[in-house]
Amino acid sequence: MPNKIVPTGKAKSMFAMHMVVFLIANAALWAYWYFVQGANDHWVYPWGIWITATWALSLIGHWASVYTSYEDHGAQDYIQQTKN
Repeated sequence: MPNKIVPTGKAKSMFAMHMVVFLIANAALWAYWYFVQGANDHWVYPWGIWITATWALSLIGHWASVYTSYEDHGAQDYIQQTKN
């Protein structure tokens, strides 16, 4: 069974920064939608859901790459074969 790769401090901090930027940007996006476009007065298409959903999927992918990575024992063999 492959060994789990322990995330480095840099990888953890980059993920934390990604999450902070995601939260701040989406709060600003939804505040713009609600207050500037007038969603508090009448129905306005929630266009921000597409941005939030897509970005959330990339955030989930980033989390998975940091916290659920395993060693690939065949990678060294592949690199060796491509050099020949």
